[in-house]
Amino acid sequence: MLVEDDKTLANGIVLALRDADKEIEHSYNLETARTMLNGGCYALVILDVNLPDGSGLDLLKEIKLSTNTPVILLTANDMELDIVTGLELGADDYVTKPFSLAVLRARVNTQLRKKDNKSTKLFTFNELTLDFDKLIFMKMGVTLELSKIEMKLLKILVENKGITLERRVLVDRLWTDGAEYVDENALSVTIKRLRDKIEDKPSQPIYIKTIYGIGYTWAVK
Repeated sequence: MLVEDDKTLANGIVLALRDADKEIEHSYNLETARTMLNGGCYALVILDVNLPDGSGLDLLKEIKLSTNTPVILLTANDMELDIVTGLELGADDYVTKPFSLAVLRARVNTQLRKKDNKSTKLFTFNELTLDFDKLIFMKMGVTLELSKIEMKLLKILVENKGITLERRVLVDRLWTDGAEYVDENALSVTIKRLRDKIEDKPSQPIYIKTIYGIGYTWAVK
């Protein structure tokens, strides 16, 4: 996600960063950025400090309280206090304006590599063992047979445990084959099938909780 109110600069950043492996979503203010963050998950946030409806440092604090998402701050050249405060609040890097788009792209790639290196693909929850590298999923030592779409859904939920993911976000991330229309009932069916395999009592799930009117969350940490 890019949070930057200068439209010309923002368009340049999006063009410089977007490629086959990256999709950039853009917000011009804090209000929209908060809505977007509540509705989905992001691999990295590029955050301007000075925004029309407040300080990006406030949003930085909120992000770091609830996630480990890396944040790169964009700051004015003469705002040393913003840089110091941002780093103390958990910012992972900063770039001062004006800056080279090539430098920003390199710093973004560095943060994404760090995130990938830190991330684990093996998870254990109570009697569940989920190995996304080897694609081995077990419950009480018994192998679970999961379809590809069930594996994909499980991975998205687990990697965002504790975060409520909207139905539309899950549909977008699960069915990215360019289909113009996917019936949301397909998500309900996949959730039910996955619950039937991992939950002791699928009608009273402890792992995949429904957040009514919004979506789903992986509730066990």
